[in-house]
Amino acid sequence: VQLQASGGGLVQAGVSLRLSCAASGRSFSRATLAWFRQNQGQEREFVAAIRSTGHTFYGDSVKGRFTISRDNPKNTVYLQMDNLKPDDTALYYCAADFSIILSSIRRPDQYDSWGQGTLVTVSS
Repeated sequence: VQLQASGGGLVQAGVSLRLSCAASGRSFSRATLAWFRQNQGQEREFVAAIRSTGHTFYGDSVKGRFTISRDNPKNTVYLQMDNLKPDDTALYYCAADFSIILSSIRRPDQYDSWGQGTLVTVSS
């Protein structure tokens, strides 16, 4: 499956932004979908994931501020980011996998498909 992320930009702290990730090539209704983020020189950080059941998972730093959702007919996953902080600045990647196990959901090396990344910059 091919993934295309969009929606990044330069925003001020405290505002909201919604990222989108559209999939093509295969229906992803049964896939686990996730968002990760990364800054230069740092490891890729887990942000959020959503299973085919709709069950969601969040990284501690975004819990309560970010919401992941999916629209299966549109083959799209979203990341609603509220109350953005400068520490949220990063390149955001979407990922998908059809066979990932629950205990590995936060591990970027367990995902088969990746989007190209969309840059989010939050100014103070």
